[in-house]
Amino acid sequence: MAYTATYASQEPARDEIDALPGLTLVEFGAPWCPICQGAQPMIADLLAPHPDVRHIKVEDGRGKPLGRSFAVKLWPTLVLLREGAVIGRWVRPHTATELVAALARADA
Repeated sequence: MAYTATYASQEPARDEIDALPGLTLVEFGAPWCPICQGAQPMIADLLAPHPDVRHIKVEDGRGKPLGRSFAVKLWPTLVLLREGAVIGRWVRPHTATELVAALARADA
């Protein structure tokens, strides 16, 4: 699967996300957000060695149910799930260090 460059304008339902097998990184943000734009190279590099990790990029906004179900308040917010269970969460990550470590643990 690997890195997804564009935000999905139609967000999936929470039960769809929870039912996904394996590892999933859900990224909440907006295409016009400069902080989200700046994080893209880091996220792409992070996912490059993990082609088995599903990347779902959701365009978030006020009143969007998926973002609210994950208590998203700032962008980008990254949520790592295994079999629908949250195993990691990062708000406005500045470095990939924690994310790399989390993916390494999840792959083990």
